[in-house]
Amino acid sequence: MTTFDDREKGYESKYALDQEQEFKAIARRNKMLGLWAAEKMGLSADSAEQYAAAVVRADFEQPGEEDVFRKVAGDFKGSGLTVSEGELRSKMDELASIAREQIRAGE
Repeated sequence: MTTFDDREKGYESKYALDQEQEFKAIARRNKMLGLWAAEKMGLSADSAEQYAAAVVRADFEQPGEEDVFRKVAGDFKGSGLTVSEGELRSKMDELASIAREQIRAGE
């Protein structure tokens, strides 16, 4: 095997690892977002865990994060809470950064 082949396999392995870590980070972000939203909506601990799991599942509806945004924004509206689009998107970004740091740290 040549050095080029070794290098190519190394890049492929790193890409696969990066993709796996990003998937885990986004799933973690969605769970944290669900828990945050559940707290704002005043849900009990058990209901909060169930709601967080529903937010994680919502991400599988379409590529991207719009499905998660729509779910949480719609649930806020349905519960009578006013949370701006900017606040919700900012929270999603903040939690994504935290989740990525946690995944990189092996937490």
